[in-house]
Amino acid sequence: MPSETEKPAVREVETPHTPQPVVGVLGSVPYTSLITNAGGGFSRYGNLAVTRWRHDSTRDNYGQFCYVKDLSTGQVWSTAYHPSCTEPQWYRVLFASDRVTFIRRDGEIDTVTEIAVASDDAAEVKRVTLTNRSLQPREIELTSYSEIVLTTPDADRGHPAFHNLFVQTEWLAANAALLATRRPRSATEASIWCAHVAACGPELVGSITCETDRSKFVGRGRSVRNPLALDEGAELSGTVGAVL
Repeated sequence: MPSETEKPAVREVETPHTPQPVVGVLGSVPYTSLITNAGGGFSRYGNLAVTRWRHDSTRDNYGQFCYVKDLSTGQVWSTAYHPSCTEPQWYRVLFASDRVTFIRRDGEIDTVTEIAVASDDAAEVKRVTLTNRSLQPREIELTSYSEIVLTTPDADRGHPAFHNLFVQTEWLAANAALLATRRPRSATEASIWCAHVAACGPELVGSITCETDRSKFVGRGRSVRNPLALDEGAELSGTVGAVL
């Protein structure tokens, strides 16, 4: 039997509403990820920001998010508290040395989200497990969201709209992979790439779709809390290219 000191320490937080965000850091140099108990955070590769983030402990509204939509009722929530800010019936976050796990219950649907980082491969893995506790079959739609940066955090904070102009996206339908690259601004600057892949099991219904035009996804006058793309009957248009 392992001794008490050999067991991995796990911190448990039972609410997203803490005075200051409780954080977990995954991975090691060069790829690291910071995740808060409300679901915010960022990913970094060396001195580059992979996803957009701002140091705002009050709102904590930047990160890699995943929406959950019950197609039978139209109800929308998140795998964590952000970005939808829907109050769950039950909520728990487990911070371990190798992963961060979000567990929540909404109605008769349980959602478990495990996040881990493989630094040597510069990869971040997120596994979402849904459990239907009702007697009726449910069709659930998952939609991931993040804002790709691929430049230094200081440069992104200084002029995010300008740096968005250099990011271009491409969709590989056969691999369910969304590629993003930052076009070099000079002949000596190296190209930077990142990929987002959706891996689904035999439960998949229909096809996997994408959207990289933020204005089409979020909508005019809307925010990531209630994006246009998750309205009743809305679909992702598949727009790719230099559209950020």
